[in-house]
Amino acid sequence: MKTLLRHTRLCLMLLLTAASAFGAHAQDESYKFDLGAGVGMSGYLGDVNQVNMFRNPGFAAQIGFRYLFDTRWALRTAVTTAGLKGNSAQFKNKFPGLADYSFTSQIYSLDVRGEFNFLPYGIGETFKRLKRWTPYIAAGIGGVLSASGGKTSGALEIPLAVGMKFKLRERLNLAAEFSMAKTFGDGLDGNISDLQGIKSDFIKNTDWHSALLVSLTYEFGKRCETCHYKD
Repeated sequence: MKTLLRHTRLCLMLLLTAASAFGAHAQDESYKFDLGAGVGMSGYLGDVNQVNMFRNPGFAAQIGFRYLFDTRWALRTAVTTAGLKGNSAQFKNKFPGLADYSFTSQIYSLDVRGEFNFLPYGIGETFKRLKRWTPYIAAGIGGVLSASGGKTSGALEIPLAVGMKFKLRERLNLAAEFSMAKTFGDGLDGNISDLQGIKSDFIKNTDWHSALLVSLTYEFGKRCETCHYKD
């Protein structure tokens, strides 16, 4: 846990150092694209952990790209890698035969999701009553690959997220986000299944992975060079 916190603090310091390189006064401009990265910790729920998703946190990193439709709606593509761990001996729930099971895996996911800001988000363009911060929600579809113990498995997933954005500068954004993804597979924990004697299917007895991330993004691609507001 201490090692994870040290890595996370180091990555956050690098992100904030990069942020200081971008300094610009707010102008009445808007942009079409958003690109950035985030770091934080990952969690898991499944056969080996059905209670506390962050009981054995791992390190997570993400790269994301957004198309900004307007100040409230965006379409985002995100690539995430995360380490997952679990140990059934830490919980009271026992498998048949009183057997214990532990695993370590690395996952790689690619998701596409729609994102909605609860407030009109931005700086400048005062006639739009933009806000420098906003809570947001997101949902979409994607896929995940898991590698553990020499085995690899893949599955479809449905990612869900909630977060908060804040504009550090006109084009620079800081965000904190919690996400969970429901996978339609049982392989995140080492391609194990049926530990409870219950056969898995497309929906039942499948795994979840989650992440708590802090990210820094940069907007680019001016929407228009000259815009005029008409009442």
